[in-house]
Amino acid sequence: MLPFIEINNPNLIPFTQIDDLEFAITNGVLYTQIDGKTVLCISKENPDNSLNYISHVRSEHEVVLLDTHSYEELQAKFKDIRSTSTMQTFSSDEETDDDQASLDDFLQNDDNLLSSENSAPIIQFVNTLFTKAVKQNCTDIHIETYEKDGLVKFRVDGVLIEIAKVKKSAIQSIVNRIKVISHLDISETRIPQDGRTKITLGEKQVDIRVSILPTYYGEKVVLRLLMKSDSIPTLEQLGFNETVTRSMKDFLKHSYGMILITGPTGSGKSTTLYSFLQNIDNSAKNIVTVEDPVEYNSFGINQVQVNDKVGLTFAKALRSILRQDPDVILLGEIRDGETAAISVQAAMTGHLLLSTLHTNTAAAAISRLVDMGVDSYLIGSTLLGVLAQRLVRKLCKECKENVIISSEDSKFFSIPDGASIYKACGCKECNNTGYKGRIAIGEIITIDAPLLKVIKNNSDEYFINEYLKTTDFISMQFQLKEMIVNGEVSIEEAIRVGIKEL
Repeated sequence: MLPFIEINNPNLIPFTQIDDLEFAITNGVLYTQIDGKTVLCISKENPDNSLNYISHVRSEHEVVLLDTHSYEELQAKFKDIRSTSTMQTFSSDEETDDDQASLDDFLQNDDNLLSSENSAPIIQFVNTLFTKAVKQNCTDIHIETYEKDGLVKFRVDGVLIEIAKVKKSAIQSIVNRIKVISHLDISETRIPQDGRTKITLGEKQVDIRVSILPTYYGEKVVLRLLMKSDSIPTLEQLGFNETVTRSMKDFLKHSYGMILITGPTGSGKSTTLYSFLQNIDNSAKNIVTVEDPVEYNSFGINQVQVNDKVGLTFAKALRSILRQDPDVILLGEIRDGETAAISVQAAMTGHLLLSTLHTNTAAAAISRLVDMGVDSYLIGSTLLGVLAQRLVRKLCKECKENVIISSEDSKFFSIPDGASIYKACGCKECNNTGYKGRIAIGEIITIDAPLLKVIKNNSDEYFINEYLKTTDFISMQFQLKEMIVNGEVSIEEAIRVGIKEL
């Protein structure tokens, strides 16, 4: 029996003000304070390496034995502190070449160094990955597992870019490391898991949404990097043309009614919704959101996260919110007829309701509401307007190259044959993608009396589009054409966005 005091306490706090702390941790010795005294903690389960260290340093501090659970809890806290410290070191504003060097160093490590999610190379790799992602304005990190290797990809400006190819032997340790910091179950690999974590980069904190999906060769991880509310752009900064921006501001002057934003996944709908909220005084109005999941943590806004497992659906949450005396309701998405019906009811009874629909055009949103069971006459009394939007990558000004448009593209975009346009090339400034930054384009419909008459007669998207052609409506297709001619967007990017002509 070792002549040391035994302690069972999983709530011990790490003490880090030790000169040889790294050397101590490597030898299984942890420091904490008990009753104001600094003590050395070693594992009751496996004290051999620790005793060797203690005999060499001849510390004046008392030595205590921790049970397995208490020791592992304290050890995990030390690792989190070391991980955060490493993260802050990496987060200095240096060239991304340093981050790439760190990734390259990891890829050259021996397999036995990569076998644990708590090994230094794995921790450093994950930390460097986060740092590199933030520096490159990445919105999502994808970690994919295949038969022989794994791939790490960043989604930058809406497009996936391969960052690294990783040994199959290391992929599981990387996935487990992400599970550890997201408080997910490491032992469970058969079912999907969702979690959240937060990282510190210098003085900046970044919220990360984690999704893990079992695939044929292993688990795939997608990490969504979420902006803080103070970094959400204003309506003017979103990049829409003056007509769209002015119309959106006019919508927000109303005290009740429904405003819809449409577009595919990744088109910036949530960011636009939160930009709307920035134009509303949350100190004078009760703002409540229902989201799946909550995208941006915002002070002064009451945010509700949908939880289907316990029956908290969009429809049920919306019903409860109506009893919370709201002025403004932000609904993440109208998914079904029940939610659509309650949304219309809320807009009719003195609430301003903001929400999204998954349709490709603004006109299609009206048809979709009718298909969901909303009577056409109610649309006129509740719907203020619809904004359809896309995010388009802008050509890098440093490397874009002048070319002559092909006859095929000339016909498709109704651009004169032989016109001079620009194509993407790639340089150091744009990470060899040919594009730098994105801009929002949008088409907006205001529900007025003439349009309401069209909707009552026939709510089909085709008839609504035919009417819009007779007005001053500016389609996204027309805006794309103008941007191609002005050298802001490439033909390839316009096709990728995939907007059809009216």
